[in-house]
Amino acid sequence: MAAFLQWRRFVFFDKEAIKDPADSGKPFNLPQGISASDSGRGHIVFGDMSGQIWFLTRSSQLSNFQAYKLRVTHLYQLKQHSILVSVGQDDEGINPLVKVWNLDKRDSSSPLCTRIFPAIPGNKPTEVSCLTVHENLSFMAIGFTDGSVVLTKGDITRDRHSKTHTLHEGSCPITGLAFRQSGKTTHLFVATLEKVLCYTLSVKEYPCTELDVHGCALRCTSLTDPSQDSQFIVAGDECVYLYQPDERGPCFAFEGQKLLAHWHRGYLVLLSRDKKSPNKSQFGSRETLTSEKQILNIYDLDNKFIAYSGTFEDIIDVVAEWGSLHILTRDNGLLVLQEKDTQTKLEMLFKKNLFVMAINLAKSQHLDTDGLSEIFRQYGDHLYVKGDHDGAIQQYIRTIGKLEPSYVIRKFLDAQRIHNLTAYLQALHRQSLANADHTTLLLNCYTKLKDSTKLEEFIKTSESEVHFDVEIAIKVLRQAGYYQHAVFLAERHDQHEWYLKIQLEDIKNYQEALCYIGRLPFDQAESNMKRYGKTLMHHAPEETTDLLKGLCTNYQPNGEVGTVSLETQRKKANAEEFIHIFANHPRELRAFLEHMIQVEAESPQGVYDTLLELRLQDWAHEEDIKKKKALQGEALSLLKSGCYSTVFDKALILCQMHNFKEGVLYLYEQGQLYQQIMHYHMQNEDYGKVVEACQRYGDKETCLWEQALGYFARKEEDCKEYISAVLQHIDRYSLMPPLLVVQTLAHNSTATLSVIKDYLINKLHQESEQIEEDERKIRTYREETAQLRQEIQELRSSAKIFQKTKCSMCNSPLELPSVHFLCSHSFHQHCFESYAESESECPTCAPDNRKVLDMLRAQDQKRDQHELFQRQLKCSKDGFSVVADYFGRGVFNKLTLITDPPTGKSTTSSLEADLNRDLLIHTKRTS
Repeated sequence: MAAFLQWRRFVFFDKEAIKDPADSGKPFNLPQGISASDSGRGHIVFGDMSGQIWFLTRSSQLSNFQAYKLRVTHLYQLKQHSILVSVGQDDEGINPLVKVWNLDKRDSSSPLCTRIFPAIPGNKPTEVSCLTVHENLSFMAIGFTDGSVVLTKGDITRDRHSKTHTLHEGSCPITGLAFRQSGKTTHLFVATLEKVLCYTLSVKEYPCTELDVHGCALRCTSLTDPSQDSQFIVAGDECVYLYQPDERGPCFAFEGQKLLAHWHRGYLVLLSRDKKSPNKSQFGSRETLTSEKQILNIYDLDNKFIAYSGTFEDIIDVVAEWGSLHILTRDNGLLVLQEKDTQTKLEMLFKKNLFVMAINLAKSQHLDTDGLSEIFRQYGDHLYVKGDHDGAIQQYIRTIGKLEPSYVIRKFLDAQRIHNLTAYLQALHRQSLANADHTTLLLNCYTKLKDSTKLEEFIKTSESEVHFDVEIAIKVLRQAGYYQHAVFLAERHDQHEWYLKIQLEDIKNYQEALCYIGRLPFDQAESNMKRYGKTLMHHAPEETTDLLKGLCTNYQPNGEVGTVSLETQRKKANAEEFIHIFANHPRELRAFLEHMIQVEAESPQGVYDTLLELRLQDWAHEEDIKKKKALQGEALSLLKSGCYSTVFDKALILCQMHNFKEGVLYLYEQGQLYQQIMHYHMQNEDYGKVVEACQRYGDKETCLWEQALGYFARKEEDCKEYISAVLQHIDRYSLMPPLLVVQTLAHNSTATLSVIKDYLINKLHQESEQIEEDERKIRTYREETAQLRQEIQELRSSAKIFQKTKCSMCNSPLELPSVHFLCSHSFHQHCFESYAESESECPTCAPDNRKVLDMLRAQDQKRDQHELFQRQLKCSKDGFSVVADYFGRGVFNKLTLITDPPTGKSTTSSLEADLNRDLLIHTKRTS
């Protein structure tokens, strides 16, 4: 129970009298003898004692029609339909009549009356005390003074579609009725002088629930709006009760004899008799002989204050329309109570420093967040000025998101108020509205307060609830010396670079840093080893080497940091990119490189080169013969491992720098640098190796023998043995002309004629044999040429006799017609036509002739192929024979092929051309 005596009183409504529109100086007067009133659908409706119904519009225009012959006692205007329900009398006596009016339709000058029926419970006449209609037009309830309630169910606008029956019977007059709709459930609240009931109309038997044994006077009930859960208001003389369909709700101790209760836009309007006025019966009429004073109070039940309180005389009724309360007085006056706007009400509260009430009022008025934030700010400023910094910071926290944070922060930068500043900054982070500066400031507050508990609570927030910039927080904690907190934050939020930087540069915990890198995904592990590898190698060489071995071969992170996929596990780092990390750590570098070539045979070339350099250095500095030989074998085995089959420039340089003879020769041989091998032996004056090199590689590069001969020829020492060996090979394969051999050896003073005697004799013998063979071929070619010339002469000077008796194609006896050729081949006409490709060529001789012509054309095409001639000349052992061969083919002569007889020539020249053509292509003759 709430005592209203403690509630503050305000004037949130302005009272004014309605002026007559015809004469603005005079007050507006209502019709005489008003007996009923209601409002809705844009007008206020009155009923008077003469049976007329009046309508008042917003512009204060009155209209009326005659509804009853005697009087109007009750009116009910529906809010969602233009339907008006009235109760009145057409005859003397107790004969209440209910009429339903459709205001949208007209019957002459009056609204259309859609239904008329008598309001009599049972068979005994009784007065109607109250009336209510459901907004869906499916229910109507009428209360009577004898305690009866008549319920009409169905379409209330028509007799045919509705049924009427007595819902409730009792001995106590009905003082209030109200329908409540909740989903598909309909309830009817019934109030009498002694009790409060609730009927459930959605159930067939209409069950009844007795809610209370306290009743109220007539017109002292109402129904709240849906925002207040549509509660039934019962205003008793001692208290005001609110009811749900199944129980009684809150109670308010508003004392005084209640004359009227009304609900308007969240306010409870109560009209009470002034205690100084004389009493009257609870069920008295609206008409009294003497005037009385009444008190009109408007209560805000949610915010617990009185929005208006005023004293009036002889109020007939209070109705609400157009957003205002209209007061009807007995002297036919009409007053209006207009609610002040929200901002004006708030300013009134601000002046009295009633900020809590202002906040509650703003919320109930559904003020936007900007408006609420401004109230919180003013409230915070008020508390700050009063010195209540704790209370002020709580109000400022409620402005987060609307008020600029710097406005609050500047007020609490004093060291004595650091606790308040910390609370504000924490709230700012919780709402994810903090920037980097706010995070820095909050962490500085924690560190200055040395509040490790709060600091840990802040940084150990679950990842889903992090409301700050993690990187900024790590920086601030590191600067403040809270390394462990910074490391925790970095590890939790996968700030790998910051974690390693703090571990290595501040905490110096190298082992933990290595373990952390080993748990990272491949990409992060690789990048961080490139960045911090030298530092880790300096302080933890063995562990760092082991990590690099795994990173470059088969990296498998522990999976504790981040998520590791199978694809990540298959990645391998480039070992060559980590070699520089091993500076000043040759032992670890050797172990790393040897591991790489054992596990990864296809390691980068730089891995092999670096390992070769390490082995050569050890070989060069080793003095023990056995160890030196073993190191030499290791270096050679590395060279022969297959990694230097194509690229060996750097390896060759390394071998030359360390004077590693075996390696140099091996790489020369791999690179087919045979001249370099021989020159290497020449520089070392190893004559036997020179000859041996020529014997091994001379068939691949014949010039080696020439270079060897020149080398020995320049030596003043006795090299007859080696010269003889070289000359023997040169002679066997005719690698040099004899004259060039003689000229080469002429420069050696120790070389005598005996050295080349056998060589020269053998050469002269070969030349003699060659000369004899050439002379024999010349004789043969001359005989063949003479024979050809004789045949040509015979063809020119004598006739050709064809004596062939058989066909050259089918070998059958010749029969006419036949075809004869100068080549002495003859054919049947049909055989020739079947097999011949051309009419002018012998089918038998055509393939051979075509070969000759192709050879001639090929020679002609090779005329301009100088590069081919030069290449054959260079590669041949005997260049002169190549030139002679080309001369013999006539390549250097201009060749003209005669295929058609020229026009415009003499008969003799034409005959010679024909003979030449016949000789070449055997032109046919037809017998």
